[in-house]
Amino acid sequence: MNNIIKEIQKYKIGDYLENILMSKHTTYRVGGITSLLVYPKTPLKLIKLIKILKNNNIKYRILGNGSNVVFGDKLYDGVIIKLDAFNHLKIKDNFITVGAGYDLIKLAYELSEMGLSGLEFAGGIPGKIGGSIYMNAGAYNADMASITSKIKVITPDLEIKEIENKDLDFGYRKSFLKNNAGYICIEATLVLKPANRDDILKLIKDRREKRLSSQPLEYPSAGSVFRNPQNDYAGRLIEDIGLKGHMIGGAQISSKHANFIINYNQAKAEDIKQLIYLIKDEVKNKHGIELQIEQEFINWE
Repeated sequence: MNNIIKEIQKYKIGDYLENILMSKHTTYRVGGITSLLVYPKTPLKLIKLIKILKNNNIKYRILGNGSNVVFGDKLYDGVIIKLDAFNHLKIKDNFITVGAGYDLIKLAYELSEMGLSGLEFAGGIPGKIGGSIYMNAGAYNADMASITSKIKVITPDLEIKEIENKDLDFGYRKSFLKNNAGYICIEATLVLKPANRDDILKLIKDRREKRLSSQPLEYPSAGSVFRNPQNDYAGRLIEDIGLKGHMIGGAQISSKHANFIINYNQAKAEDIKQLIYLIKDEVKNKHGIELQIEQEFINWE
C-alpha cells in the first residue's frame, strides 16, 4: 500500500489510517484488519482516489457507520473508504440538503427540534445518510423513500449526477443503489413537513423508551438480522423454535429480542455468521419460511 499512500499524500485526498481493526468501525464490534482506511475530503477527491485504486488494481469498499454489516475476521487486503467528511447540512424552509456522511440519528433530532416532521422514525437507526438511502432504512411504517426528493451520486463512470426519487426504485430495504453496484451516494435532498415541535419530540422520546425496553441496546449489535416476512415477525418465528438466548462462541441470539444477535462476550464475526445461518435453517425446517437476511456480509470472499 505504500505507493497508494504516496498518491493519497500527493493529491491531498484526505486523512488515512493503516492496518486498522474493523472491529473499531462496525457496530457488531467484529472484523479483521484492513490494510488502509481513507477519509476523502470532497467528492472530487473521492473520484481521484477511486481512479488511483482502479489504476493499481486495488479493491475498495465504501463503508458508512458499519451498522448493517458483518465484517469478516480475516485481513481485508484493500481500501475501506469512509465518507465522514461529507457532512454538510443546508436547511431552507422544509428542504434539507445533507451530505452522505451525516449521522442519521443526529439529523433526526436536529430537524425535530426545529419542528420539522418526517424523520421521527430514524431516531433509533444508527447509520449515515448515504447508507440509510442505500438500504431504504425505515421503522414504524415510514422510511427514507417517503422523504427523499433526490440524491447526488458518483456513477460507475466516475461522473457526478442527480437521481430523482422516481428513479431510485425504493422498496422494502432496497433501492437503486443497492441493486446497482458502483453508484455512490454523496448527498441527499430531503423534504419534511412543518409540525408541532413538542409533539414530534414526545413521539421520539416515547419510541426511544420503547426501544430501550424491547431491544438489547446495551450490547453491540447491527439491529434486526432478518426482514419480517409478510404478515409475520422474524423475532416471533425465532422465539417460537426455541432459539432465543442461544449462543455460538461469544455471539448470542438476544434474550430480549430474538431478531437481534448481540456480541455478548468478545464474539468473532464467524460466531455471528454461524448463528445467522442456524436461525435461517431452523426457521426453514420448522416453519417452511425462507427468512431474508437484512445484514450484509463483507470480507468473506
